[in-house]
Amino acid sequence: MSCLLNIETSTDVCSVAISEDGKCIYSEENRQGPSHNESLGAYVDKALGFADSHAIPVDAVAVSMGPGSYTGLRIGVSMAKGVCYGFGIPLVAVPTLEVMAVPVLLRHDDMPEDALLCPMLDARRMEVYSAIYDRALKTVREIRADIVGEATYKEYLDERPVFFFGNGAEKCREVIKHPNAHFISGIEPLAKNMFPLAERKLMNGMTEDVAYFVPLYLKDYIALKPKKLL
Repeated sequence: MSCLLNIETSTDVCSVAISEDGKCIYSEENRQGPSHNESLGAYVDKALGFADSHAIPVDAVAVSMGPGSYTGLRIGVSMAKGVCYGFGIPLVAVPTLEVMAVPVLLRHDDMPEDALLCPMLDARRMEVYSAIYDRALKTVREIRADIVGEATYKEYLDERPVFFFGNGAEKCREVIKHPNAHFISGIEPLAKNMFPLAERKLMNGMTEDVAYFVPLYLKDYIALKPKKLL
């Protein structure tokens, strides 16, 4: 098995965790707002100090790759790369929306077998970053930016139950009224939930090129009407 430093900074929450052999053995979180530039370095130092004091060598760094906050992702990936370079260890990138699905799958094992998961991150107004997965975390619909309306996910809702969660889902409760739509509160991407996905990727050799890896910023295209020439 392996020991990973896990870093998650895609939202206002900044979190760092150490996992070893399929267990989270250290975790720290800051929900005081988007101050990642100030807090992340100290959190990483404390996490690495914890691993060192317990004679646990860190084998890789896992980082939440997005989508999410542009600044948060940039800070998190930069820190992850710095640790990888400093320790000469590999980088593992985990999709943020999959990280959000981990606690849902662990806490809600009474879901119907055909249920779909739709993690949502708030983008702006009625826009969210979302994807759709089945209960095995197989991608049913790829990650993209959605402007949410009543019919946005109708093709999936007409077929089977869909569970929406994340800070983007909260603002959609009054819009998505389909009887197959279910909402789960209190779900956010956290470093302590990354390791099951990160360890699997590391075991399968799915690491990133530290020099060239960039986060999934998923900037959406906004069409604007051209101004009339005077």
